[in-house]
Amino acid sequence: MKAAVLHDWLLTYAGADRVLEQILTCYPDADLFSLVNFLPAEQRTFILNKEVHTTFVQHLPLAQKWFRKCLPLLPFAVEQFDLSPYDLVITSSHSVAKGAITGPDQLHICYCYSPMRYAWDLQHQYLEESGLDGGLTGWIARWMLHKARIWDVRTANGVDEFVAISNFIARRIWKVYRRKATVIYPPVDTDSFEMNREKDDFYLTVSRLVPYKRVGLIVEAFNRMPGKRLVVIGEGASFKNIKATARENITMMGYQDFAVMRQYMQRARAFVFAAEEDFGISVVEAQACGTPVIAFGKGGVLETVRGLSDPEPTGMFFHEQNADVIVEAIRNFEREATRFDPVACRKNACRFSIQRFRTEFAEFCERTVANHKLESDIPYESPVSTHTTANV
Repeated sequence: MKAAVLHDWLLTYAGADRVLEQILTCYPDADLFSLVNFLPAEQRTFILNKEVHTTFVQHLPLAQKWFRKCLPLLPFAVEQFDLSPYDLVITSSHSVAKGAITGPDQLHICYCYSPMRYAWDLQHQYLEESGLDGGLTGWIARWMLHKARIWDVRTANGVDEFVAISNFIARRIWKVYRRKATVIYPPVDTDSFEMNREKDDFYLTVSRLVPYKRVGLIVEAFNRMPGKRLVVIGEGASFKNIKATARENITMMGYQDFAVMRQYMQRARAFVFAAEEDFGISVVEAQACGTPVIAFGKGGVLETVRGLSDPEPTGMFFHEQNADVIVEAIRNFEREATRFDPVACRKNACRFSIQRFRTEFAEFCERTVANHKLESDIPYESPVSTHTTANV
């Protein structure tokens, strides 16, 4: 089958892009489409150095910096791709990619990271964090998100099969689209992380420093525990504000290359995670190093971390995004520290390996293609009308 892969946008090598890399490994002959492509030359290897077909958004003034601000244009832009030559269309979507137009004889599989978070249940959080929760611009933003929701639901009907990154996201897909989704967990490069049994006396968090990641809460909690060390790796819009509040027991390292980040993950006493994530790749990477996790107990981490109720726990949960609750969770962790085995952590992480993803995704696509072929071979019959016209 002639295949096309459509990704929302190409800016860097982040979580969704790692999934795209493995989809392209499964379909190396597929043509690649994206709203925009601003990948640096040195990062193009993960897309197999393919030519990327982009939209008019690529050529707008200052597009690389501001294209996300063009939300009203993005649904229109993705609809301009002519995908009619392709038998199989795979969309890699957390925004608008799933809205690509396909015909009745084409198979459209959507690997969905989430329905648009900012348009659905996280709308109010998004508006507040963006400073758009009041005034005229706030009402304009709300109207734009209202229109985005209408478009998002309508275009879900053009997807033949949804694949979700977690059961948490499968429930969100059902809530928003009333469509069932097959869960195939995203790939985590567990082979690049080696287990380390020896742990140092510090805690670690690795994250982009943006508001919804709640790194500021973790720092606030450790500010109240001056005898405990915290290392923060990552950069982002909140870096300066968080660093300004951090006390002497907290080390703000900013961006670090992979080798340094991995070394800290291997040596950390525990990995602390306060965000509500759809999956949470860094949580799995920490476990691959043999490091247990202390996480906010909501979202995808409930599927990737085995809590204290498990015979072989790999972490524990706290249930409020609150600094006091995190302090208590750290204390509980230290009381239960002997229960966490690095081998169990590593074993749990390996459930999410790259090879596992390739096998599951390829087999799913093959089954779906075969079923689609069978359905296409059955002649379509119009429903028999129950209305009869009397002879005159």
